[in-house]
Amino acid sequence: MGYPSKGFEENTQQTDNGAAIRNGREILLQAFNWESHKRGWWQNLDNKVHDIAKSGFTSAWLPPATHSFSPEGYLPQNLYSLNSSYGSERQLKALLQKMKQYKVRAMADIVINHRVGTTTGHGGMYNRYDGIPLSWNEHAVTCCTGGLGNRSTGDNFNGVPNIDHTQHFVRQDILGWLKWLRYTVGFQDFRFDFARGYSAKYVKEYIEGSRPIFSVGEYWDSCNYNGHYLEYNQDSHRQRIINWIDGTGQLSTAFDFTTKGILQEAVKGQFWRLRDPHGKPPGVLGWWPSRAVTFVDNHDTGSTQAHWPFPSHHIMEGYAYILTHPGLPTVFYDHFYDWGNSIHDQIVKLIEVRKKQDIHSRSSIRIFEAQPNLYAAIIGEKLCMKIGDGSWCPSGREWTLATCGHRYAVWHK
Repeated sequence: MGYPSKGFEENTQQTDNGAAIRNGREILLQAFNWESHKRGWWQNLDNKVHDIAKSGFTSAWLPPATHSFSPEGYLPQNLYSLNSSYGSERQLKALLQKMKQYKVRAMADIVINHRVGTTTGHGGMYNRYDGIPLSWNEHAVTCCTGGLGNRSTGDNFNGVPNIDHTQHFVRQDILGWLKWLRYTVGFQDFRFDFARGYSAKYVKEYIEGSRPIFSVGEYWDSCNYNGHYLEYNQDSHRQRIINWIDGTGQLSTAFDFTTKGILQEAVKGQFWRLRDPHGKPPGVLGWWPSRAVTFVDNHDTGSTQAHWPFPSHHIMEGYAYILTHPGLPTVFYDHFYDWGNSIHDQIVKLIEVRKKQDIHSRSSIRIFEAQPNLYAAIIGEKLCMKIGDGSWCPSGREWTLATCGHRYAVWHK
């Protein structure tokens, strides 16, 4: 199948929320960390838009932009207030306008699993939303988290009222808010937070109604461990993520937590993990690469929370893998901007090689080596790579070294 030309892509993406997924050439930047609320963040990003665009990113995921009970933004309250700890509404809109000029799409962090109430209601809980827009009562809150609504259609996010998406009035209000973010505020892409918390069918409804250009869900549960040892077979883990994507009508992608979990063990001298029993990559990207958003770390797994961090001395091996492979790669702000110019420039070079060789989400892959100290593969027809301290290079004079660094190398034809 041929891929649309750039002009076709730009014209159709305004109306077709499947075009970006079909095109398969997204490269995302997570443009914040867990501490970003402590400084004028919108202003900081405004100063970096030129570099973000020049580096080749198509979309930048911003922290939750609406008013929140917690400074990081993940305990939302007044959804229609754009004054947050990250900056003012005016600063946010100036940032979004600049991103549009530089053709970097802005991704909104959509936190709709839970919402902190303003006043006490049923059971003495803060489960009413009096005095602010979307002034819901206790019927908007699931009965398993202190409300008078129905049971949750997913896992509970404990300690706060969870939104009952089975209620028609709730879904109508959320859809109105998403349309406002999309068409009035100016966000173009959506990231759905804590997607385990409510049924994927509602994500489908929200995407169909608000038509973001690109969507990604955070469906994060634990990989399969035997004690502290990561099991080789993670098929049930990646299947759960794939089931969620299916539930969205295939309209959303999902973060490939399976690949993250396996890759961060593989770089410790266990590269055999990177080939499944069928010779394919072992994460979501091995089964459904067009919907797999790969990443090395994020604000939860890394940053100051460090719930599940990638080994810091192996970061570039991680990026050499995800930026040369199928799937849709994401770069983390900390690595790109806080870990020094060398890391920044190495990542930019890998993005450049990816684009030049036209590697996309569905590119073919053949894995040549998956030994304890060496992984090597050819992606598409004109790019091959290795990571690990094992010695390997492609045979044939047509291959030229494109870029290399500590424990990784990439060649092209």
